[in-house]
Amino acid sequence: MSLTQKKKNLSLMGILVSFGIVYGDIGTSPLYTMNAIIRDGGGFKNLQPDYIIGSISLIIWTLMIITTLKYVIIAMQASNHGEGGIFALYTLVRRKKKWLIISALIGGAALLADGTITPAVTVTSAIEGLKSQNLGLFTFSSDQNVVIAVVITILLVVFAMQRFGTAKIGQAFGPIMCGWFFFIAIVGFCNLLSYPGILKALSPVYGLQVLFSPANKSGFFILGSIFLATTGAEALYSDMGHVGKHNIYFSWPIVYLSLVLSYMGQGAWLINNHLNVQSTALNPFYAVVPDSLTFFAIILATLAAVIASQALITGSYTLVSEAIRLKILPRMNIHHPGNKRGQIYIGTVNWLLCVITIALVLYFQNSQHMEAAYGLAITVTMLMTTILLHNFLDTKVSKWLSGLLTAFFLIVEFSFFISSAVKFEHGGYVTVLITLAIILVMYIWYFGNKVRSKYETDNEYGCLTDYKDQLVSLSQDEHYPVTSTNLVYMAKVKKGHQVKKSILYSILDKRPKRAKVYWFITMVTTDSPYTHDYTVETYGTKNVIQVTIYLGFKKSQKVNVYLRQIINDLIEQGTIEAQPQRYTTSKGRRVGDFKFVILKEALSLATNISGFDRWLVSARIWLQNHTATPIQWFGLSFSDVRIENVPVNLGYKPHIKLRRINHKKARQYETFEEERQ
Repeated sequence: MSLTQKKKNLSLMGILVSFGIVYGDIGTSPLYTMNAIIRDGGGFKNLQPDYIIGSISLIIWTLMIITTLKYVIIAMQASNHGEGGIFALYTLVRRKKKWLIISALIGGAALLADGTITPAVTVTSAIEGLKSQNLGLFTFSSDQNVVIAVVITILLVVFAMQRFGTAKIGQAFGPIMCGWFFFIAIVGFCNLLSYPGILKALSPVYGLQVLFSPANKSGFFILGSIFLATTGAEALYSDMGHVGKHNIYFSWPIVYLSLVLSYMGQGAWLINNHLNVQSTALNPFYAVVPDSLTFFAIILATLAAVIASQALITGSYTLVSEAIRLKILPRMNIHHPGNKRGQIYIGTVNWLLCVITIALVLYFQNSQHMEAAYGLAITVTMLMTTILLHNFLDTKVSKWLSGLLTAFFLIVEFSFFISSAVKFEHGGYVTVLITLAIILVMYIWYFGNKVRSKYETDNEYGCLTDYKDQLVSLSQDEHYPVTSTNLVYMAKVKKGHQVKKSILYSILDKRPKRAKVYWFITMVTTDSPYTHDYTVETYGTKNVIQVTIYLGFKKSQKVNVYLRQIINDLIEQGTIEAQPQRYTTSKGRRVGDFKFVILKEALSLATNISGFDRWLVSARIWLQNHTATPIQWFGLSFSDVRIENVPVNLGYKPHIKLRRINHKKARQYETFEEERQ
């Protein structure tokens, strides 16, 4: 990247937006991480200074190794046109080994699944701090059902805001998150001064020692709680496309310092006060805050928790968008409310996440149960990312350095995976089940297409040049009624002018459709936001036209509008004949009527493929027919659209040739059947 491009990407506003979009998840980890560590230590009364110092040392160095080194320094070098995340990384390395698709499927599904609990655990942790708080003349209820109602209301508002775009949200949330990090840093630093010995946590030696210390009641499995401090690292990488990596480079050191001071402050307070704690429900995050600022801290924490949910949601959009382009997930309607490609909104993903997140709140009821289930699936994603990252590093650094870094990260992350495995029975099974469901959809969509391609033969496609004479003849044949002036098929024309024969069958065999012009339209989305170009192939005729439309990602796919303009252009150029209308509300109209034909596929009963392959292709076709329809995708809701069912025949099955018999032989068959009855 040139210096000019770097300057363009890096800006004060970009850094501010990055606070509002990228760091919500990892930035709110101080709300619940220390709670989990206290439970692992046997409760407040059983805490020992060495245990607290060692635990915070593990947090500091986990953030350094996983978040800073792996993701900020290394993984963010692997960007696909500025976008990050496990699917962007897979795109860069998929040609190296075919089996890497498995890592991408598992990692992407686990990230999406584990992310459903992020909004639930962060918002619930924050709102629980309001219990029994005096707000002037009003005292907040201590009833958990009230907390759940407030959490659900907040989540509904957050998900409803998404359609306005991440740029607007980032600009609104950025200053709040800046205030959040400043607040936790100052509070942490002030508490740190009460026990400067907590600075020993900066040494990794204390972190290693606590793993084997008798003060650590959980032993090695404490890493499952330590991991909560860095669960937002993968989302940070996924959100890179929303703000640009250079803005993350400049903002992350501020975030990291704030987190370290917050954890140290909580640790210092615990060492000084753990024996005096009366309530086991006390959250050390709020305990370190002066009483006069407690209500302010709760409000700020709630806002930060909302922003944490935002980070997850925008990261999910990016992942799903990349998965659609890679043909790993079914096509969905993607909107671009911002001016950058990374700023997107996918309504289907948004509301599906909303439903699942609220269901998890109702199922787990409180943040303690959510924390027990949180983080298991994300360890799987990190392992899969490391595998993909190894293949990327092989192209950038020497083999031995790539292998050394990969081995190091795998050892660290596998340790977290093993220590988090105990969470399965405490609720981790929920995110595992969601992961498996997403993997199933991805597997069907991706491998169903592979299986279909394997069984497709050359007979499935026909060359337009071979059929142009028939099409021209049919266009002029007055023995057939006119179906439409312009008959349009949304057809991906492959190299060599190859098009699916089902389209040609629809025109020529299935009640021949006479039209003045037959249009075969291919849509291509470009990386530039406002591209609006097209190419035309006429095959030397005025009746058979192939058009490829190149649209920027910001342009809506209103095919009927674009096609009308293209026809006007071609008429002016004399490429096709004018289409004057005798009866019209538009004076001087030169463009005739349109009929769009959409082919809806179904697997033919004559298909001769194995049972599992047959199920896989059938399932993919079902998904294809029940997700974003071509009518929605191409903006044809108000156009004249005809849907035709077409069979998909895969595999060759020889037909049995019937033989003709006389009536005497037929009577023998009938007599035999009567005797059986």
